[in-house]
Amino acid sequence: MEVIELTKALISCQSVTPKNDGVLDLLEKDLSNIGFDCRRYLFSDSNTPDVDNLFAKIGSGAPHICFGGHTDVVPVGDIDAWSFDPFNATEKDGKVYGRGASDMKSAIAAFVCALKEYIENNELKGTVSLLITNDEEGPAINGTKKVLEEIYKNGEKIDSCLVGEPTCPRKLGEMIKIGRRGSLTTTIKVSGKQGHVAYPEWTLNPINPLTSILDALCNLELDQGTEDFPPSNMEIVNISSSQGATNVVPQTATGVFNIRYNINHTKDSLQSMIQEIISKSNEDGKYKIDISFNNSAEPFLTQKGKFTNIVKSSVDEITGMNSALTTTGGTSDARFFKDYCEVAEFGLIGETAHQIDENVNTHDINNLKDVYLLILKKYFA
Repeated sequence: MEVIELTKALISCQSVTPKNDGVLDLLEKDLSNIGFDCRRYLFSDSNTPDVDNLFAKIGSGAPHICFGGHTDVVPVGDIDAWSFDPFNATEKDGKVYGRGASDMKSAIAAFVCALKEYIENNELKGTVSLLITNDEEGPAINGTKKVLEEIYKNGEKIDSCLVGEPTCPRKLGEMIKIGRRGSLTTTIKVSGKQGHVAYPEWTLNPINPLTSILDALCNLELDQGTEDFPPSNMEIVNISSSQGATNVVPQTATGVFNIRYNINHTKDSLQSMIQEIISKSNEDGKYKIDISFNNSAEPFLTQKGKFTNIVKSSVDEITGMNSALTTTGGTSDARFFKDYCEVAEFGLIGETAHQIDENVNTHDINNLKDVYLLILKKYFA
């Protein structure tokens, strides 16, 4: 159960989304030995892989704190570019190397070891649980969201959640997440009329209105941010047209962009704004324009109070930092927990997450275990 050894054991499982490769079995065995009641949830959905999930619980009644995490990892990329086998955790020069070291198998190991130490030395006056999915890096359809729905149908109630995502940019203790921006992806497909480039009078080039729409959107200042959120931003992620030769005006052109938005906006307000800009660009109705939206996350903010104070004071005490409560970064499974309870995120340094030679400092893993232990002590004090 020593935290570095458990980290290495978790990394050794090749649990690339949605593959399990025994990683949840390993966790279930260790948690069962501590006294946890472990339940597995296998979910299916159309057009997505089946996903295995673990919900483990010990104790009873309130308060109930849940640790949220994921054992799945992203693909390794060019394996020949790695200095070490990405699924044979290597300890060298004070670091552990391997896929998932930063994001986020070390944090899971730290929480499990903190729990073991807490339970051995304290009477648990409440409930501790872990919700571990193998679908955070993937579609996130058959993971945390469905587990929460299922356990709440069965009468479960979580008061607070701590998600172990890597939250720190450079030093452990720099940053705690208490919210996240929303994420809206929009696809615009413009249909025109294909033809010879030398005869524009016989064609209708769909690229022209598409670039006009994207230019109008890019020049918008969505907002200036809030006290807790950075400004919303829009980024074009793909532009393409139907295939053809260099002397052919294409039939269709497609643009895809993503907006990371704060609480100044809603999904509906952004969609209305986008549709208005598109309508103005095509007032004469010459082009057929199809729009599709995918809102994968709503913005949220956990109110500062007792729980956030417990997390911050524990982080600061162990790390010696003055941690910032922020909402920066991308989405995480905290977006699902926020519908059920207050949620904060704290984990290791994310600088090498998803990179070749992903790694974390062993000193930071041990300190993270101590942070989690102190949070448990203060939470149940």
